Amino acid sequence: MRTWQVQDVMTADVATVREDTAYREIVDVLTGRHVTAVPVVDGARRVLGVVSEADLLHKVELQGQPHERRFFVSRHHRQARVKAGATLAADLMTSPPVTVAPDASLVEAARIMGERKVKRLPVVDDLDRLVGIVTRGDLLKVHLRPDADIRRDVVDEVLHRVLGVPDGVVDVTVHDGVVTLTGQLDRWSTVHLALLLAGHVSGVVEVVDALGYAIDDAPMAALRAGAGTPAGIA
Repeated sequence: MRTWQVQDVMTADVATVREDTAYREIVDVLTGRHVTAVPVVDGARRVLGVVSEADLLHKVELQGQPHERRFFVSRHHRQARVKAGATLAADLMTSPPVTVAPDASLVEAARIMGERKVKRLPVVDDLDRLVGIVTRGDLLKVHLRPDADIRRDVVDEVLHRVLGVPDGVVDVTVHDGVVTLTGQLDRWSTVHLALLLAGHVSGVVEVVDALGYAIDDAPMAALRAGAGTPAGIA
């Protein structure tokens, strides 16, 4: 069962600048391409850093303010002062860049954004060369999948291919990404797997459990899980 990856939602046509790109030219690129940040790349398109609107706004924020000669100055304030006086991308960019691989899952990309507190990630290959960029909004595209496509994946991939459940045993309905599974399966462990795997189908918002089972093998599944065998797998 294939879940959506970063390469499925990223923008491949990425606006970039070089280390020696001037401040005004960076502003022109951002406004001209209607983006809020650009990767800084070298001649081999390796990503060196990212320049965002926030980096550029320090010049506006601190324009005309005298340099404060205080002994104790926060690291953030020092960085803001440096960027306020910078004129080239090399001095304006945030580096090292936080990047992601094209085959990373959307879950992984979202986790990186959350942990590193960034709004976008340059997408790089094994040689750190830029192949795209992914934003928070891009990650939400998976939830624009049509309900019919989600239902097909649940039926074909989860029920038929992985679990071997015959047609007509489980009724699958999908509305606005919410999957409802109704029917009767043989064991608790099969129900458990069906719900778990359905929840991993790209675009699923929630899985509603309306399944019954004939045999309660939950205790045995727990024992197998404790012994190192995934629960629900005989």
